[in-house]
Amino acid sequence: MRYCKKCVMPDTRPGITFNEEGICSACQSYERRTQIDWDKRWKEFEEICDKYRGMNGDGYDCAIAVSGGKDSHYQVHLMKEVMGMNPILFSVEDNFKMTEAGKHNIQNISEEFGCNIISLKPDIKAQKKIMRHTFEKYGQPTWFIDRLIYTYPLIMASKFNTPLLVYGENVSYEYGGSDYEETYSARNQINNGAASDIADEELLAIGVDAKTLSMLKPPASDEMQKLDPIYISYFQPWNSYSNYIFARSRGFHDLEHEWDRRHHVENFDQVDSRAYLVHPWMKYPKFGHASATDYAARFVRYGLMTREEAIEAVRLHDSRIDRKCVEDFIEFTGYTETEFWSIVDTFYNRELFEKNRFGEWVLKDPVWK
Repeated sequence: MRYCKKCVMPDTRPGITFNEEGICSACQSYERRTQIDWDKRWKEFEEICDKYRGMNGDGYDCAIAVSGGKDSHYQVHLMKEVMGMNPILFSVEDNFKMTEAGKHNIQNISEEFGCNIISLKPDIKAQKKIMRHTFEKYGQPTWFIDRLIYTYPLIMASKFNTPLLVYGENVSYEYGGSDYEETYSARNQINNGAASDIADEELLAIGVDAKTLSMLKPPASDEMQKLDPIYISYFQPWNSYSNYIFARSRGFHDLEHEWDRRHHVENFDQVDSRAYLVHPWMKYPKFGHASATDYAARFVRYGLMTREEAIEAVRLHDSRIDRKCVEDFIEFTGYTETEFWSIVDTFYNRELFEKNRFGEWVLKDPVWK
C-alpha cells in the first residue's frame, strides 16, 4: 500500500489517483480551491436558483436529498433561508434501530427550518433478503438502502416537478473516486460506484419481487434529462466540519454522551443508526482503510490534525468495528456472531493483510510502519 504524502489516504481507495509527488487526488482537489473564483461560481448558483424559484407558484420549486445529518441541515438552510427557495425534502429510512441523535435530527431539520419531508420506508422483507445476499457476495450489506438513497430523490423530484435537486458534495471529486470530475451537475452521481446497479436477474433469483426492483431504477432517460441535480460543493468550498459547527448551532445532535464508537475519530458523521456502519467499515478488510482514515484525511486537509496525529488516530481506530454496530446488525439480519465474522473473514484482502501469531488480521504495510 502507498499512502498520500499529505494526508493518510492509501492508494487502495477505489478510483483514487496519486500524482508524481505522491499526493492523492483528494488533496489535489482541496489545494485547487485557492485557484477558483468563488464569487463567479456563487453568481452561477444564484442564476440557477433564479431560474427555478417560484416555478410552481406557491408549490415546491426545488428538492433536497436529506438524511437529517449535519450536511442536510446546512443544505436546507442554504436553499430556504439564504436563497429563498421553497424546498421539499426526500429521505430514505434504513429501518435499523435509530440512535437518539438520529431520531432527534430528522425531526429537528423539519421543525427548525419549517420544511416537509417525504420519507421512504423500504420493504423490510426485501431489504433483509437483499442485505444477506449483497453482504455475503459483495461485502456491501446496505447496498439496497444506498441504491434507494440514489434513486428515490430522482424519482420523487420527477413526480413533484422539481427539476432542481440539491445534493451536498461531489464525493468522487472531494475525496477521490471513480467519477473524478469537477462539475456542478449531479446527474451522473448514480454511476459513481457507491451503489452500482445489480442485474435484475440476480435479485429475482433470490426471490425478490420485480415490483420492488422498480424503485432501484432511476427515471427513464427522457425524464432524467428534465432534471437538473446539482452539487453545492461546486459553488462554495465544502467543509464537513464547518457544516457540523453550523448544524450544531441549529439544533443538530452529535453522539456526545450517547455513544463513543471505537472505529471513528469523530462523533458527528453518519450518526443515525449503528447497524448501518457495518457497511462503510467493510472497506477495511477489502481496501485496508475505513471511516477513521476517511475523516483523519479530511482533518489533515482542514488543518485540524497534523499528519502524525492522523496516523496515530488511524492506528487506534480504523481496524475494529464497534461491537454495538455488530449487535444491531445481526439482530436485524438474523445472523449469529459466528456467522457474521465468518463472512467478514472471507473479504480480507490477502494481498494487503496477513495473520499475526494471535490469528488476527493485520495490515502488511500500515501507514504507521
